[in-house]
Amino acid sequence: MRSESMKSGVSKAPHRSLLKASGYSDIEINKPLIGIANSFNEIVPGHIELRSIAEAAKKGVLMAGGTPMEFPTIAVCDGIAMNHEGMRYSLPSRELIADSIEIMVKAHGLDGIVLIPNCDKSVPAMLMAAARLNVPAIVVSGGPMLAGKYNGDAADLITVFEGVGAVTTGNMSEEELLELENNACPTCGSCAGMFTANSMNCISEVLGMALPGNGTIPAVYSDRKRLAKASGIKIMELVEKDIKPRDIMTPEAFENAFTVDMALGCSTNTVLHLTAIANEAGVEFDLDKINEISLKTPNLCRLSPAGPYHIQDLYAAGGIMSVMNELDKKNLLNRDLITASAMKIGELYKGREKKGNTIIADIDKPFSETGGIRVLRGNLAPDGAVVKQSAVAKEMMQKSTNAVVFDCEEAAVEAIIAGKIQKGDCVVIRYEGPKGGPGMREMLTPTSTLAGMGLDKDVALVTDGRFSGGTRGAAIGHVSPEASEGGIIGLVEDGDVINIDIINGKLELEVDDKTLEERKQKQAIKSPQAKGCLKRYSDMVTSASTGAIVK
Repeated sequence: MRSESMKSGVSKAPHRSLLKASGYSDIEINKPLIGIANSFNEIVPGHIELRSIAEAAKKGVLMAGGTPMEFPTIAVCDGIAMNHEGMRYSLPSRELIADSIEIMVKAHGLDGIVLIPNCDKSVPAMLMAAARLNVPAIVVSGGPMLAGKYNGDAADLITVFEGVGAVTTGNMSEEELLELENNACPTCGSCAGMFTANSMNCISEVLGMALPGNGTIPAVYSDRKRLAKASGIKIMELVEKDIKPRDIMTPEAFENAFTVDMALGCSTNTVLHLTAIANEAGVEFDLDKINEISLKTPNLCRLSPAGPYHIQDLYAAGGIMSVMNELDKKNLLNRDLITASAMKIGELYKGREKKGNTIIADIDKPFSETGGIRVLRGNLAPDGAVVKQSAVAKEMMQKSTNAVVFDCEEAAVEAIIAGKIQKGDCVVIRYEGPKGGPGMREMLTPTSTLAGMGLDKDVALVTDGRFSGGTRGAAIGHVSPEASEGGIIGLVEDGDVINIDIINGKLELEVDDKTLEERKQKQAIKSPQAKGCLKRYSDMVTSASTGAIVK
């Protein structure tokens, strides 16, 4: 056991004395010590019930002969942080969460970890920590929220954001918006659609770091607690067999992850997070590989925001294992990969037939022949940009647009609400990248406001920031290099023509090289105004094209 170096022998009597001060007995100290990394807090709705998940996981560890030791991490609710200074702190929190887990596990010599995240950055952060530490680990998340109801239709958080745009255009009253606000998020859990949190929770199953059901069992279902107990039991087997995260998160596992990502129509943020996790695991995975996978992977699911269905519907239809079983019919997956279940991934999904064709399409009759995400390149994004093509209207897949440029999100939102954006425009929001923001804010407010105003089929958005998993429309993010690093996006001017060709993966600014060079000579790149952890983050973070990792 790894903990022997901390607790065994005469020289470790002081260490044992301190453990006894915490209430541990000799019997408990002599067993494998299992960290329970719990991101519970009383702010984030996806984390409000994580105490019960942690208690269930601890029971599993105890049943299997280990000693659970719970410790906390932070977590940010991207919805609450949206469209104000708070969103600058969301992506940096990913690094802090990963660092805090590394510190706790290394400082205390723990033998294994049960990781309990749920919302946007906590899931990739914990997977990054697992890959970095490479001690036996398993993920069990808090689970998705149930969808709400409004006027007889399913509703979720994005419905409320889009309701703001509807109020702006007079298509909804403030009283109706209040009713929607009161009914859209009826339970705890990660927001109900295929947004970033649920995307990453689903992909944690595919990577092999979580047991089947982790991504789709609703937060309020008792089966979620049983899953946590099973995960607590399973971590003891992983410790006994010394199965570690890097044994699980191999290059082939990341290929599986991106393949299922394309089939599900996940958030564009998965590109940012999976590349960061791969980096921690020592796996190289560039953006062009993602396009290769997208071009051969059919899109099988259209969950909110791409369609009317939610994670609870995917759960009822068979969940992630049924999606994988369907993809396997075309030999699109690597089957013989070990997982945190201590079984091969192919053994887990074999024979897990989906229920019906509405939520999970038949492999021979997909929603589209290509995947949900597309990486774009061109002179505007030589290092790449990302769009959730499964949530883009067909009218916007190939479009010539006119740039309307803003140097921050707030200015863009103000112009949208004031009716200054016209059909055929491309809203360009820059200086919102990892370094320039700093923090690479999500642009859910401008995209949802445009959707609520009925302009999502006529107006594009391009940014060096990023978009929420709840975004729909021609929302192109992660433009790299970002404006703060001298990217071409910093040279765009009002009225410039931007050609968007999602089908062929192109993003081109129709301005000749001579003019761009002249603009560059006159350009004054804006420096981010930041202090504290944001200043450190801005100084150390890399490009979105490499996962916005910190070096």
